[in-house]
Parts: sequence; structure tokens; C-alpha cells
Amino acid sequence: MYIAVSGNIGSGKTSLVEILSSRLNIAPYYENIDNPYLEDFYDDMSRWSFNLQISFLANKIEQLNDITHRSKDVIQDRTIYEEAYIFVANLKEMGLLSGRDHNTYLDIFNLMVRNIPMPDVIIYLKASVPTLLGQIYKRGRAYEMRIEPDYLNSLNILYENWITNIYKGKVIVIDIDKDDFIITPDIIDTLIEQLSPYLTEHNNTENHGE
Repeated sequence: MYIAVSGNIGSGKTSLVEILSSRLNIAPYYENIDNPYLEDFYDDMSRWSFNLQISFLANKIEQLNDITHRSKDVIQDRTIYEEAYIFVANLKEMGLLSGRDHNTYLDIFNLMVRNIPMPDVIIYLKASVPTLLGQIYKRGRAYEMRIEPDYLNSLNILYENWITNIYKGKVIVIDIDKDDFIITPDIIDTLIEQLSPYLTEHNNTENHGE
């Protein structure tokens, strides 16, 4: 089984991966928060956007190569698809990524996704901008303190479009504004029940790209 947890910055992906990894005894793959371009990016987005996203893409490709060759069930913090359809698309819309860099990124992305497995199921953590900001401020990463509400809102719009109109796989949605799994742990029990078919039947799932 290959589970992925998707959602905006501050939606609680890492916390959920930690909880489900422990409860289900499956291997976790975390987002690379040590990306060497992150701090530079938040200081000068237009200068460092391409470097940042190529670095994230390389990390995801490395993870997926490992996931593909593992027999153990896994859970991943953010998918490779979000890199392209959410974050890179947003940078292009904001004028922070040139058309040339955008096309180069997509050329690399499209080559990579042809031969990687889709998740058996994605858990999408949906959250409003105030909730995201509250979580971001709570965890206190210095470089994230510069994130603007409009930036998060733009990402939310792209997430909704991706989940509703683009992604073709199985999705479980958790609305963090209403169902905070940290405050209400019973939500995890319900989620595990929803995941149970994939724990026993995932070997019958066909691997294919987007």
C-alpha cells in the first residue's frame, strides 16, 4: 500500500504521517524541510523559485524510486503531483517563474511521472487560510513567518481545482477546520477504518501515472 497525505503549508501533513506511520506500522517519507533554497526563496521568490522547485522535485523522485522498490507499505508527506500542479503552477501565475523555466520544469516532471506509481489513496487535508496561519505560527519556523495570506489562498484555490478536476485517484478529504485530528483523536480511528480496504487489497491496485 502506498498512502500519500496532501495539503497546503500548515495543514498538518507531517503530524498525520507520524500518527498513521506509528498506528499502521508503515514506513514514513517526509517532506524535505531542509531544502537548501527555502530561506533564499522566501527572501526573493522570483530569483530562487526554479532552484527551489527543482530541488523538491529531485527529492520526490528519490523517494518514489525507493517506494517503488520497497515491499513494505508506505506513507508519504505530499505527492510529486502537488509540486507541479500546485506550487509550480502558482509561481507561474504569480509571475515568479518565467515561462522558459516553467516549461523546463514540466518537461522534467512529465518524464518522471510516466514510470512512477500513483498512491493507492490520498488523504487530502483541507484547511482555511486562518487555520493554516495558526498552525504555521504555532510551529514557528523562521522562514515561514514571511508567508503572506494571499499566497496561501492562491495555493488553496489550486488544491481545490487539482483535487476536484485533475487528480483521478482515490481521495479521502479531511476538513481540518471542522475535524482537527489532534484535538479529536477519534478522527484517526475513523480514518484507519476508511484505509482498511487498502491495507488488505492494495496488491491488486494497478500502478499508473497521471
